[in-house]
Amino acid sequence: MARGTGQCAGRAARAEPSLPVQYIPNSSPNAPAPLSRRLRQPLERFVQIEAASGVVLLAVTALALIWANSPWGAAYEALWDLPVRFGFGDHEWEVTLHFIVNDWLMTVFFLVVGLEIRRELHDGALSDVRRAIIPLMAATGGVIAPALIYLALAGNEELGRGWAIPTATDIAFAVGVLTVLGNRVPHAARVLLLALAVIDDVIAILVIAFFYSAGIDGTGLLIAAAGVAAVFIWQWLGVRSALAYVLPGAVVWMGLLRAGIHPTLGGVVLGLLTPVMVPTTRERLLDMAFRALEDVRERISRTTHESRVLAPHVQRLKEAQRELIPPVVRVEMALHPWVAYGIMPLFAFANAGVRLDGLHFGEGATTLVTFAIAIALVLGKPLGIVTSTWLTVRSGLGALGPGLPWRGVLLVGCLGGIGFTMSIFIANLAFPDTALLGAAKFAVLAGSSIAGVVGLLLGRFVLFR
Repeated sequence: MARGTGQCAGRAARAEPSLPVQYIPNSSPNAPAPLSRRLRQPLERFVQIEAASGVVLLAVTALALIWANSPWGAAYEALWDLPVRFGFGDHEWEVTLHFIVNDWLMTVFFLVVGLEIRRELHDGALSDVRRAIIPLMAATGGVIAPALIYLALAGNEELGRGWAIPTATDIAFAVGVLTVLGNRVPHAARVLLLALAVIDDVIAILVIAFFYSAGIDGTGLLIAAAGVAAVFIWQWLGVRSALAYVLPGAVVWMGLLRAGIHPTLGGVVLGLLTPVMVPTTRERLLDMAFRALEDVRERISRTTHESRVLAPHVQRLKEAQRELIPPVVRVEMALHPWVAYGIMPLFAFANAGVRLDGLHFGEGATTLVTFAIAIALVLGKPLGIVTSTWLTVRSGLGALGPGLPWRGVLLVGCLGGIGFTMSIFIANLAFPDTALLGAAKFAVLAGSSIAGVVGLLLGRFVLFR
């Protein structure tokens, strides 16, 4: 997700009965898609967005590295240190552009992560212990093993703060590699990777909350609680506009910031509070859409094509179509492309510009951090994922599905070593020292690249020929 953030589900939402097609003229290439298609959220749509996002992330990361190490590298650093002032009345605040990206925009990334977790808890991979046990244990092992390897290699008190950096998985790049491998990879391996990534995000969120937060301030927690209470009041009043929840979301964000907890986690809180059920019965909404379609057909049959006549009935149809989709799905579908193609690439562009001439591998601390993170990603992730999965199956707690061979688990383990977004995010929290932070970012980029290439080569020439 990390993500993305991350982020989004890889399973199809339950499709509702489609409306009679004779009422939906679809001869034009610009005609809207049938309602049943809009209600589905298939795995293929998620994979396509994440795979394309991985390509964008790769291009933006390369651009950031080139710019930071070019003769104009100082301009790159100055860009993100650019002060931005805003305020109202006698109150004025000043933040940097880097703060806006990492602390404001990434809150939306974590919101999408929270939405995905909420949906998975309701009727996805996390809703049933029997279904979740394999990805749960795989993700847990994929966190413990790289953390232990990192601590074994760089385990002094100062450097030890980076233990969580190699524990995250970037789903965009991982899915991008799977897409390159094509249909030779079994569908079950893709599902395992997506479920593992969701649980991985849950663990990363807990790690950030408990290990990378300052001393908790009670006043901030009260402010955040007031924002959460406002969300519940809005829901009780039947407020359905997503924009109406921006204000209580901002209160939660400011409360967490005041409390010493990283404020981006406010996005997770809002995502977890988003309803997973439609507020009205599906039958009533379908009836509403049916009547609106009847009215549209009647107006068209009378050759009345004026927009002012058709507009009210089309608006009723759009409202019914929107309300048929649960809020958690609707908001996630709306935000996912913005996060995948906008926020995550912008975060990468703001954080991946590591100056290579500033890395001094002869010095002990930066060398330890670099190799500890890279080795933990490349070796620790597959070791933890495969071993924990094997122990789970061996103990009888879980079993691999019929479409998931062990070679698929090994491939997922290798791709789990692609850290990037969440790993860099945690690195920013772990190392205030500029030299250590630069070494950590370089290690994440190098380790993730190696893990991706190893996964691609294994999948292409060894595991799935």
